[in-house]
Amino acid sequence: QVQLVESGGGLVQPGGSLRLSCAASGSISSIDAMGWFRQAPGKQREWVASITRSGITGYVASVKGRFTISRDNAKNTVYLDMNSLKPEDTAVYYCGSAPGGVYRYWGQGTQVTVSS
Repeated sequence: QVQLVESGGGLVQPGGSLRLSCAASGSISSIDAMGWFRQAPGKQREWVASITRSGITGYVASVKGRFTISRDNAKNTVYLDMNSLKPEDTAVYYCGSAPGGVYRYWGQGTQVTVSS
């Protein structure tokens, strides 16, 4: 079982940037997909971005062009670079791993707050 630990959240002004990191306790090179999800107060958790073992990426429409997901297999770490942040990006961001294509393991989350 892979344990995931997110970091990098914080308070940022609209238009600012943050980099989230997700460190895994074991190798991620063979995991079919890694992804980022977020949950805002009073809302359901939503998928934000994912990256497959072969490097194919996908994004929810609301972040496309602003967020970039990447993975460093040597460091067992997945990143989410977030630019041009908006107040509606405020949420707890979770990292997930999908062995076999199903998200089974989650981190504890990191808070991102976009506010002036």
